[in-house]
Amino acid sequence: MHLLTFLRHDKAEPGVLVDDGQIVSLSGIAADMIALIGNWEALADNVGALAQQGERIALDSVRLLAPVPRPGKIFAIGLNYADHVEEAGMETPPHQIWFTKAATAVNGPFDPIEIPRGSFTTDYEVEMVAVIGKGGRHISVEDAPSRIFGYCIGNDVSERMWQLRTPQYSLGKSFDTHAPFGPWITTSQAAGDVHALGIRCSVNGDVRQSSNTRHLIFNVWQQVAELSQAMTLEPGDVIFTGTPGGVGGAMKPPQFLKPGDVVRCEIDGLGSIEATCRPE
Repeated sequence: MHLLTFLRHDKAEPGVLVDDGQIVSLSGIAADMIALIGNWEALADNVGALAQQGERIALDSVRLLAPVPRPGKIFAIGLNYADHVEEAGMETPPHQIWFTKAATAVNGPFDPIEIPRGSFTTDYEVEMVAVIGKGGRHISVEDAPSRIFGYCIGNDVSERMWQLRTPQYSLGKSFDTHAPFGPWITTSQAAGDVHALGIRCSVNGDVRQSSNTRHLIFNVWQQVAELSQAMTLEPGDVIFTGTPGGVGGAMKPPQFLKPGDVVRCEIDGLGSIEATCRPE
């Protein structure tokens, strides 16, 4: 099942993707995506029934927002693919490296990415995104799969000068529009083996990143277990699970994003997101 958030008549509504490029609104049973995820056990049957019988809306007649427009928490892991560690000139980290992205950085899956004022070092990072369902604290690696509601495609857009000028990455990772993800949440049951998915990013049609999620250093279950040792994970929390090699900053010479560039991120079975860059 694919669940999404769309804008209709200036109002954000949760919805479900059905056949033939159509969606059905779920606003009658849930106020927003976080409410839908948090009450999924009680609402799942209703969602299934609406998907079969509800009024169809053409997907191309609405604007897709990020599936969770305002997550309670957004965490992203650094240096989590071996080829990205190598191109960064770093050693494989013995522990997971985490930073936050501001909720105000969230962007729709097809909305423009802003190149910040005075920036010449804005970069792309395709990532698989995990959305927490039934959260909790001190989640074991074995129990982690049951705590993830579903998966999306994300772009951990990074302003490298701001990211690297201090030991803390969060400011350089949190510019407005720099956390696009979507286009929808593919539920865990529908996503299959999330540690065996092709993952790619292209800029203006040129493939820059191409890998597979089986190359994650710390897999998704380990990530959930680690984060939950420090904090309570809640429905709708978002985890960017790492990017493979091929980022613009590591190219020789570096190839950073500029206004007019079109960035496409895709993951097998999860869909794709695409954005045109524009000046702030």
